[in-house]
Amino acid sequence: MLVWIIFIAFIILFLALDLGVFNRTPHVIKTKEAAIWTTVWVTVALGFSGVIYWLFSNGLVENPSNLAPDVAVLKYITGYLIELSLSIDNVFVIAVIFSSFAIPRKYQHEVLFYGILGAIVFRALMIFFGVALINKFDWIIYVFGAFLLITAYRMLVHKESEFDPKKSKMFRFLKKLFPVSYKMDGDKFFIKRMGIRAATPLFVALIIIELTDILFALDSIPAILAITIDPFIVFSSNILAILGLRSMYFLISRMLTKFRYINYSLVVILAFVGLKMIFTHNVEIPEWLSLGVIGVSLASGIIASILIPDPNPSAIEEN
Repeated sequence: MLVWIIFIAFIILFLALDLGVFNRTPHVIKTKEAAIWTTVWVTVALGFSGVIYWLFSNGLVENPSNLAPDVAVLKYITGYLIELSLSIDNVFVIAVIFSSFAIPRKYQHEVLFYGILGAIVFRALMIFFGVALINKFDWIIYVFGAFLLITAYRMLVHKESEFDPKKSKMFRFLKKLFPVSYKMDGDKFFIKRMGIRAATPLFVALIIIELTDILFALDSIPAILAITIDPFIVFSSNILAILGLRSMYFLISRMLTKFRYINYSLVVILAFVGLKMIFTHNVEIPEWLSLGVIGVSLASGIIASILIPDPNPSAIEEN
């Protein structure tokens, strides 16, 4: 329990420093700054694998699967890469939401900051209940596996350009809950007009991002549970990947159209972990093979995007 408290305290401390010190004044996040913070978070996440090794070597965390320290490290890195790769699809949706509601770039970091807070809470709950379900109902792992295969198929045939936040059911539902203003007032989430308190586009974008993240978590949490059901590995790998999502967004959101084949990489990854879940009791897949499939899939998508010319060049609208 002490390890959990220290880890969560570390996350809270950094988030407080992030908004209260490093980004106290709203500003446009340049590519160089985003690259530096992305490097910092990836380094922290990969360096944390050493902490995982130390914790499992000394029996300082719950180890329901009786994992050896080196195996625990492999599972942690694999889980982290799965979450990081699936976040790429999340980045595209966030970019579309910001563009649709005309959110100025200097306020986007603040919206993502509060979005990360909500994502941490929701994902912690999903991880807790997901692990509990697998431990109580062994057959649920087949359901998760089938769900991932269906998700992989939907991702294969789905066109991201069809997503329009203003026409979504989520936006229509929000408009029924409270008045919505289409005018911005700095970084305020609510404004008062003619005696009526209305939500600004900042708040609407935040809520839609939170809700879409819950939908993405329905993919990523079962995917990580296919690798391990160790609560601390699942939680730490997932949360560290999420914390790096903000800087990753500002780094790659303007380059998403250049990596148009990444979606096929995600399809392969989801299909692989889905099949791994379904055959978990019949076929034992080594951790190095899982890690290799994920790495090769991502690399193939990036290389194909670079080498194969785009027949229909387009760009995500920048604010």
